[in-house]
Amino acid sequence: MAVKILFDQGTPVPLRRFLVGHEIVTAFELGWGTLQNGELLRAAEAEAFFAVVSTDQNLRYQQNFSDRRRAVLVVMTTDWRLIRQHTDYVAQAVSQLVPGDYIELSFPPPPQAPAPELGSGS
Repeated sequence: MAVKILFDQGTPVPLRRFLVGHEIVTAFELGWGTLQNGELLRAAEAEAFFAVVSTDQNLRYQQNFSDRRRAVLVVMTTDWRLIRQHTDYVAQAVSQLVPGDYIELSFPPPPQAPAPELGSGS
């Protein structure tokens, strides 16, 4: 089901290419770049957005979600390099959202390159 989704200021815009079939609008495009979280969520509800995608990890501590009708998906990093590796996971999470959901989406850290071995010098 295609839905209307709002990206807040911290959400990497290239992610929109991977949410195929949905209408993605950024807070910046709407002139809402200066709205604080509560104001942004109220504006999203007033404009009939189905969901808000954010990277604000403090959102759940700043807002009361018990009376919200919009779904909120918080991607727990702003690192596009990491998000890009998990776009299918994000798309799946978006497709499973229901009104009123508050979901925090984390990814495993990228694997560390092994440290180079130092020669014994013999």
